Amino acid sequence: MAAPALTPHETAILAETFRLLGDPTRLRILLYCLSGPQPVGSIAEGLDLSPSLVSHHLRLLRGARLVRGERRSKQVFYALADSHVSDMLMDMAVHVAEDHADD
Repeated sequence: MAAPALTPHETAILAETFRLLGDPTRLRILLYCLSGPQPVGSIAEGLDLSPSLVSHHLRLLRGARLVRGERRSKQVFYALADSHVSDMLMDMAVHVAEDHADD
């Protein structure tokens, strides 16, 4: 499969997306959301992080269109933005697990 031709601006956006994914905390948050929409409190508790830190990272991830928020009553539930994001995360997680299976 050939990669789509990206403009210089689109290439910069892609590079910024990968920079955001380079932070272990943000990556953990995304992986946590693979199971479905999660409120900030559940993400914070599940990852042993403060809710304010989780909210900060979610704001950055939302800005990069990697997650989306849906208000339900007084809480906002965060989910991966679409199947492109979830597929990429799953593929890379499997890739890393395969690499370490040979150790």
